Amino acid sequence: MSNTPAAEAVRAASAAAPHLASASPTTRAGWLRAVADALEAERAVLVETADAETSLGPVRLNGELTRTTFQLRLFADEVCAGAFLDARIDRPDPQWPTGPRPDLRRYRAALGPVLVFAASNFPFAFSVAGGDTASAWAAGCPVVVKAHPGHPRLSRRTAAVARQALADAGAPEGMFSLVEGEEAGVEALRHPALAAAAFTGSQRGGLALARIAAEREQPIPFYGELGSVNPVVVSPAAARARGQEIAEGYVGSLTQGAGQFCTNPGLLFVPSSAAGLVEEIAARLREVPGAPMLGAWIASGYADSARRLAELPGVRTVLGPRDGSGTDEGNAPAPRLLAADLAAFTAAGEAACEECFGPLGLVVTYDDLAALASVVPALPGQLTASLHAEPSEAAGLGSLAEALASRCGRLLWNQWPTGVSVTHAMQHGGPFPATTAPATTSVGTAAVERFLRPVAYQSCPQDLLPPPLRDDNPWGVPQRVSG
Repeated sequence: MSNTPAAEAVRAASAAAPHLASASPTTRAGWLRAVADALEAERAVLVETADAETSLGPVRLNGELTRTTFQLRLFADEVCAGAFLDARIDRPDPQWPTGPRPDLRRYRAALGPVLVFAASNFPFAFSVAGGDTASAWAAGCPVVVKAHPGHPRLSRRTAAVARQALADAGAPEGMFSLVEGEEAGVEALRHPALAAAAFTGSQRGGLALARIAAEREQPIPFYGELGSVNPVVVSPAAARARGQEIAEGYVGSLTQGAGQFCTNPGLLFVPSSAAGLVEEIAARLREVPGAPMLGAWIASGYADSARRLAELPGVRTVLGPRDGSGTDEGNAPAPRLLAADLAAFTAAGEAACEECFGPLGLVVTYDDLAALASVVPALPGQLTASLHAEPSEAAGLGSLAEALASRCGRLLWNQWPTGVSVTHAMQHGGPFPATTAPATTSVGTAAVERFLRPVAYQSCPQDLLPPPLRDDNPWGVPQRVSG
């Protein structure tokens, strides 16, 4: 057995797993809150470190750190509420219609050690102590984080803060570890003691890791968020009634964070009659300066993806590179806008739906809103889809809304997809290839469900039952008794 840091981290997590799973909700919640408090206490140093490595700016980073500590505390509250355990007790019933029913008790138990691949674009909220880590801890699972190379110093600092906070709170050793490097991540993913993995990043990288998880001797769940172009449909009536408002909102969402959001609205359907809307968007984009991206590799990928999209048959460049040469503009590229009609977009197939991670929008013009009915169902799976229309049109847009909802995890009405609220009803996931597990979410309290599995106990004595299923209910969790 290997003695590398990755192997040691997973072994330590495996040793800690039973202690986490059996910890009471109050104890488990205390660990989550301790990490939140420690991160808050280190806010100034963490934000300064993050800005030096990501160029995201202190305003954005402070907001993101607030989100990170909030979601840790939200999961702590969720743990204390206990409903996520889904404890069900069916008492014996000799008259049950399908035959005598034994005593059956079911709940959701912690899976075991979880590997989290940190993301580049959210160095707090989707990184070392981000949502995947918080939700796994809430489920009672120890976590090994594979740090993202885009912010190594921040990753180490955050990990040190979290480890010390957990130790001070009496958490078991092995509850949390950090590993670095691609090889370490793959080794941890292949370790036989690992129970699940979560990933946020590119489609190429995510699919490679998903394949490793599936081809293990014992395959494990791999929860990968792989990207999205987040289509937006604007109705003719909406374009006429509030074209300038829509243009302003679209440009703001498209260029937020230099376009480095998985919910970036990269695909916009507008009526052919609304030529002025396209011009308004282009004019507003010209006023947006280039912004530093997370790293040279991100900027290079943006330029390459933009180039491929611009070269598709029938696609024209409305707003291109500002140096006029079509070459890479460095680490702070300006926004770009491409356009095509519906026929050219359809002919290009999935190539026209490739995610361009950065501030690029592809506007597709249509002649008849009904024509989108055959186009939307053919779109690849998405995290979000948005419909901008007038309230008076809602009754007649049911089929279009249903088609959009069938291709995404979150449907928005007259709003923009950037900005994912951390709440109970949030769904941040979608059909493949947006994610590898469309039945789950990586944001919101339902994210804890990824790291649990149902276990039923039949006619077992009280002493052998886990606390959530005992008659005296020592954890005080909700129990559904006999329906």
